[in-house]
Amino acid sequence: MSKNYREIFYSNYHSSFNSKISSVDKKTLSSLFTHYDYKIYPIINKYSKSASILELGCGPGYLLQYLGEKGFNNCTGIDISFEQIEIAKSKGYKVLQGDAIEFLKKGQNTFDIIFAFDFIEHFTKDELIELINLIYKNLNPGGIFIIRTPNGQGIFSGTIIYGDLTHQTIFTPNSLIQLLSQAGFNNVECFENGPVSKDFKGLIRKLVWKFFKVIVNIFRISEIGGKINILTQDFYAYTIK
Repeated sequence: MSKNYREIFYSNYHSSFNSKISSVDKKTLSSLFTHYDYKIYPIINKYSKSASILELGCGPGYLLQYLGEKGFNNCTGIDISFEQIEIAKSKGYKVLQGDAIEFLKKGQNTFDIIFAFDFIEHFTKDELIELINLIYKNLNPGGIFIIRTPNGQGIFSGTIIYGDLTHQTIFTPNSLIQLLSQAGFNNVECFENGPVSKDFKGLIRKLVWKFFKVIVNIFRISEIGGKINILTQDFYAYTIK
């Protein structure tokens, strides 16, 4: 029997794809972590440092490293790619190689925080129904589910949407809310993955982005009489059970 696309691409996802489209050195990682300080930490800083955390599609462990540096000491990652898991293991992180849906079906543990960064877009609509319902089941009451995914309504979204052959389903904030709501998640908050004013360069980028959004929305208002607030090529969302 011939291999399906997932077996082909995920078996060497890091060496044949991730490492070729981007390189992560200390400077890049520091910039990423500063970005997380603005985008992610304000959402999770109310949770105990011993909160049980699961990252779906953890890759080589960049988010796990960030969480560790912030003092969170009960983190687990899972990824289907053996290569990426081996890299994360070599850094000392608690990670598992396997299928996320099958892992969640077992329900051996429940979690206070579940992350899914650059993850849900890799599933079909039928798979997503099962996945999101399992995430809801495996999340503790008061727990938070945090997502980052390509933005189908973003100005430059095609760079990400069509930049990986394993992408299956692309979301806008509205369609993501639709998916999460059917599983029982309410009060979903979506926000841009835009520039942050971490330094002078970041401040300039943020101001230019705001100006660019105004121009884009002028055209949109002239067409349909309304504007779009989330225009970055990908976006974040979170919801509390």
